[in-house]
Amino acid sequence: MSIPFIDLKKQYEEIRPRVQERINTVLEHGQYILGPEVQELEKKLAAFTGSKHCITVASGTEALLIALMALDIQPGDEVITSPFTFAATGEMIVLAGGKPVFVDVDPRTCNIDATKIAQRITSKTRAIMPVSLYGQVADMDVVNEIATRNGIPVIEDAAQSFGAEYKGRRSCNISTIGATSFFPSKPLGCYGDGGALFLNDDRLAQACREIRVHGQSKRYWHTRIGVGGRMDTLQCAIVLAKFERFEWELKRRQEVALRYHDLLGKKFPFHGYSKTSARGCQLLPWPDAGYTSVFAQFTVLVKDRDAVQEQLKARGVPTAVHYPIPLNEQPAYAKFCCPDCTPHASALGKQVMSLPFGPDLTIADQDLVTSELIAVVQVLQS
Repeated sequence: MSIPFIDLKKQYEEIRPRVQERINTVLEHGQYILGPEVQELEKKLAAFTGSKHCITVASGTEALLIALMALDIQPGDEVITSPFTFAATGEMIVLAGGKPVFVDVDPRTCNIDATKIAQRITSKTRAIMPVSLYGQVADMDVVNEIATRNGIPVIEDAAQSFGAEYKGRRSCNISTIGATSFFPSKPLGCYGDGGALFLNDDRLAQACREIRVHGQSKRYWHTRIGVGGRMDTLQCAIVLAKFERFEWELKRRQEVALRYHDLLGKKFPFHGYSKTSARGCQLLPWPDAGYTSVFAQFTVLVKDRDAVQEQLKARGVPTAVHYPIPLNEQPAYAKFCCPDCTPHASALGKQVMSLPFGPDLTIADQDLVTSELIAVVQVLQS
């Protein structure tokens, strides 16, 4: 029997009464679009992050698009971002009319290398979009300082980092606009698609609210071009139910991740990064002081990844890869950047492998994952 990669069923069993109660309330009042649970969730998430405004939207992808539209990205405008991310990051820049400018990543964190951003800024740069990959925020002090110096807004793609902290501040409230996802497997997920935007600027917040309802400032009065980007009431109700134990889940994520580090660290320490291949298996470093990760994935670097994954699968241990090919090497995006201009992202894409993880991962399952991983790597290295 295989270990679940993410045990959403176990999570549901723990919160079933509250989920059902929340769903039944929506079914009773029948306000399926922009019902009271939408405003309730927005208020609670804004308070959690410390943001002035939270605006729920249809998905994390939609959150990025609405943010870019609110910033009035025009054809030819450049948006600096990371190539080591899910396609939605670059996709929304292009769909908004912009041009993605890819900056290589820091191999210790897999996040954009903030020290390389300034050299890519041009007269056409209109935004910077760092991605908080694997649950850890990028070096936002450096990003924000560069952005402020050049008069450029920052959108944090926080699809994987809701709940993380950076120097005492929550992810989603450390830039001009924070955008997150409630995809089911995210640290805080719904049972479908959903997302949210976080802002402190009243004007931008109003623009985002109008854009998510087809650009309406009031019914049938369209002040701007918009999209159908609302998060439905049922999904908001589900997130409200899950949010009740979110603080506990954040604590558990830290505990499970730290245990992985303890179990694997002595066998697979981080020896420094190689652009060719990891030596057998390596852990990524634990977040530096001032950072916390919510570990949307627990990711290691492995040599001969395909062989490792195949053997682990045969032993009942599922794995995943986030992400195998950086965006600038993808056919749809190669025209925006030379395919070999992000060597760290390219090399990491060939090595990263995520292990089963989540707040409900049992000690027995975690022991099995680590013992099987060690055994497989040892066999392949012999």
